[in-house]
Amino acid sequence: MEKVVIKATKRDVTGKKVGALRRQGKLPAIMYGHLIETTPITLNAVEVLPQLATLTSSSTVTINLDGIEYPAIVREKQRDPIKKRLTHLDLQVISLTAKMRTKVSIELTGTAPAVKEASATILSRLNDLDVECVPQYLPERFVIDISSLTEIGDSIRVHDIPKAEGLEILTDPEEIIVIAVAPRGEEIVAEADSEDTGPEVIGGGAKKEADSE
Repeated sequence: MEKVVIKATKRDVTGKKVGALRRQGKLPAIMYGHLIETTPITLNAVEVLPQLATLTSSSTVTINLDGIEYPAIVREKQRDPIKKRLTHLDLQVISLTAKMRTKVSIELTGTAPAVKEASATILSRLNDLDVECVPQYLPERFVIDISSLTEIGDSIRVHDIPKAEGLEILTDPEEIIVIAVAPRGEEIVAEADSEDTGPEVIGGGAKKEADSE
């Protein structure tokens, strides 16, 4: 992925007054972390929103603040709870030579034969993995091919992910990432068949950040 540079300016306005900045097309944010004091900043919303759309939770970006460049990752995105628009960013400045812990998102790809052959449902159990590495080895995402799920009960676990140079996955190796499960109706019938209690009766039932400034 090519280098993403986000221009920023220092911000004196804080608290409820930042609402005026948003109306001017500005996005308030805060920088903190490696060799930098916690610094409120402002970004150009028109410029930064398309840039953020290309990033994952583990993408490294470069923040240009007053001509000085800082490597960083987006630690948190705050959104309006009703309109869902981005209202604030937390940016953690990082060292390019020191190990860091973060989360890397999971992307599923491919087609599972179990869906067509056994009418299975593909259930995703994890959305990201905890990792530790220097930024140089930090992947944008883990791409998981589900074409190996051929039968109901087949799964892909954390330990099935190929080892990568310089990267340690901290999530429990036995955790299931994705699994092919039986259709809901078949599960109910199977449970009923396993109980020899006379006439069966099967009934249905219903079973699912604000800006700190």
